[in-house]
Amino acid sequence: MWYIEVMRKGWIEDFICYLEDVRGCSEHTVRNYSIDLYAYSEFLGSRRATAFLIREFLASLYESGKKKSTIARTTSAIRSFYTFLLREKKIKENPAITLQTPKNVRKIPVILDIDEIKLFMEGVDVSVYLGLRDRLIIEMFYSSGIRLSELVSLDRSHIYKNESLIKVLGKGKKERIVPLTTRCNKMLDDYLTHSKRFKAQEKHLAEFDKEAVFLNRFGERISPRSIDRMFAETQEKTGISKKVTPHTLRHSIATHLLENGMDLRSIQEILGHTTISTTTIYTQVSKELKKRVYEEFHPLA
Repeated sequence: MWYIEVMRKGWIEDFICYLEDVRGCSEHTVRNYSIDLYAYSEFLGSRRATAFLIREFLASLYESGKKKSTIARTTSAIRSFYTFLLREKKIKENPAITLQTPKNVRKIPVILDIDEIKLFMEGVDVSVYLGLRDRLIIEMFYSSGIRLSELVSLDRSHIYKNESLIKVLGKGKKERIVPLTTRCNKMLDDYLTHSKRFKAQEKHLAEFDKEAVFLNRFGERISPRSIDRMFAETQEKTGISKKVTPHTLRHSIATHLLENGMDLRSIQEILGHTTISTTTIYTQVSKELKKRVYEEFHPLA
C-alpha cells in the first residue's frame, strides 16, 4: 500500500528533486523540508496517513517545545508533499487537504549598531591572507545585504568591478544586481589578485577552483559551514553579546539604510524580497522608522 511504501519508492527524494529542479527552492528550504518530511515519515511508520495522524504529529512537535515557526514550516512541507504526490498520481486522496498552516508570529530581527559592526570587523586580522578573506566576507554581507547561500555561490564572472556591482542568484534562482561600497569593491579586488591566493602556504593551498570568488584553505569554494564557524570565532574574540550571523548583518544593513532615508522599495530590490511586506519588518526596530513608513505608505497621511 502507498502509505507503507513512501520510503521504499523514494517519494520524498522525488519531491526534494522537484523542489530543487522545478521550484528552484533555496538550499536552506530544501534541507529543512527534507528533515521535516523524514521525521514525519518516521512518525507515520506503517500507518495510513490521515488528517488525524498529521495533526497528531504536529501536536507532538508542539509538545516537544518546537518553535511556532518550525511547526508552520513543517505543516507547509507536508501540505506541499501531498499536493505533489496527488499531482503525480502516486496517491488518490490528499490527507493534508484540510490542513491549515498556523499563523507565524514574526520576530523582530537582531540588529547590530554601527559601533558593534566596526568592532566585529576589527575582530579579524587582515594582515594575513585568510584574514583578508574573512574581513572581505564580513564587509560584503554588510555592504550588499546578500544571503549566505548567495555569497558562497559567487563566481568571478558575477563581478562588475568598474561599476562596483555584483550579480547574485537568489531564491527561486532569480538574478539581481547588487551594489558594493567603494571600500568593499577595493578589498574584493585585493583578495582576488592577492599573490598568496595562487601559492600554497602553511595554512592554505593554492587556488584550485578558478571560478569561485571565496575559497577555503584547500583552494576550493568555501562552504556555508566554514563561514558560520568563522563568524562564531570572531564573535568570541570581540565579546559581542548579540548573536552575530551573516543574516544579522543582512538585517543590520537593511535597518541602517532605512534609518538613513533609503526607501523601502529600493531596499526590497537590494535584498531580493518578493514582497514589500517582508521588507517592512525592519520598520519595527525603531519608532522613528515606523512613523516614517506609515506616513509614506498610508493613503491619507
